[in-house]
Amino acid sequence: MGFFDIFKVKDINGELEKAKTIEGSVILDVRTVSEYKGGHIPKSINIPVDEISKVSVKYQDKATPFFVYCLSGARSAGAVRIMNQMGYENVVDMGGISRYHGEIEY
Repeated sequence: MGFFDIFKVKDINGELEKAKTIEGSVILDVRTVSEYKGGHIPKSINIPVDEISKVSVKYQDKATPFFVYCLSGARSAGAVRIMNQMGYENVVDMGGISRYHGEIEY
């Protein structure tokens, strides 16, 4: 990653299209439970960033492909770092749902 990569805006919509093509991929919303209940990407699961260690209970396979998002991208970036430290190999930070243009589920 180069210096200017930190200024790139994540393309949540493009990453979701990729997620749909990968068998067994998990769309992970790391916002709070109340934020998730207020509207989320269909078929996403919610594990708040402050409980991210719980991902290892549900997903033991470290090769599971994860596509992670939050509201703006800050929490998802933190969750991805933690998941990488936990040994997960295929974790993508999609950024924030605030840039999402698709269907919302409640």
